[in-house]
Amino acid sequence: MSEVMRAAAFAEPGGPDVLKVMELPAPQAGPGEVRVRVRAAGVQPFDAAVRAGWLPPYLGEIGFPRIPGNEFAGVVDQVGAGVTGVAAGDEVLGFSRLFAYAEYIVVAGTDVVAKPAGVPWEVAGGLTAGVQTAELAIDGLGVADGETLLVHGAAGSVGTAAVQIARRRGATVIGTAREVNHDYLRDLGAVPVAYGDGLADRVRALAPGGVDAALDGAGGHALEVSIELVKGRGRIVTLVEHAKADGLGVQVVRGERTAERLGRYAALYAEGRFAFPIRRAYGLAEAADAHREIETGHGQGKIVLTI
Repeated sequence: MSEVMRAAAFAEPGGPDVLKVMELPAPQAGPGEVRVRVRAAGVQPFDAAVRAGWLPPYLGEIGFPRIPGNEFAGVVDQVGAGVTGVAAGDEVLGFSRLFAYAEYIVVAGTDVVAKPAGVPWEVAGGLTAGVQTAELAIDGLGVADGETLLVHGAAGSVGTAAVQIARRRGATVIGTAREVNHDYLRDLGAVPVAYGDGLADRVRALAPGGVDAALDGAGGHALEVSIELVKGRGRIVTLVEHAKADGLGVQVVRGERTAERLGRYAALYAEGRFAFPIRRAYGLAEAADAHREIETGHGQGKIVLTI
């Protein structure tokens, strides 16, 4: 009898309710791969889009049931031939294309990194999307010492990381968020500003020297304001308006996730030099509730599943 596992998966696209706990065949590690017994998996808007039926072109054809999730942490329990530096029993965090909302996941041995003892499972499971997306975006924008960066959606997981990364590079950061999150942004080192009508004027008042670059994690009006305020559209990255980016002349995030980058920020967290709060942890059977919350677009920090 083949080995089975529990996973939060969907048999057809739809709203959050299509996510169900299913018993599915457990993957097995092949050459160059490791299998991880997942302890926590991050939840992000990307996952909700996949659940609704979208698949990025690089994934090719994937059948049903589909298992969302592309960030995780857990314990290695199988190591394929040719893998070095990873052993069964190692505590790791890593990234994948899909399949993380499950008891087991198989990835390339190069796509995991050791979990520092000072990083809780929930943080480790949700760290990769926030830090990798934020650093790739800021690299693409070329944010430098003395510049001013506008971050929309600054209280979310990517925004939280982006504020800290840009501040470490010497930039001034103005972060848009609901007023309930303004003290949180101040603690991260950002200058907070409220959403809504008059946003462009409020940002101008805070940045009389102008805004050099913008990271749009909200879309819609926020992207319009970014275009109004930033001189060169090539210095605007949108995380949400992918379909409009080319036509508007703005960037999307480009580049590859790496274990080195993930390990670097895990170490900074363990040293107390990088903040990454968890908003809420749901159980695997509560994946639909996690998706409902992520689709509100509001709240501080990261949502994760514990498995």
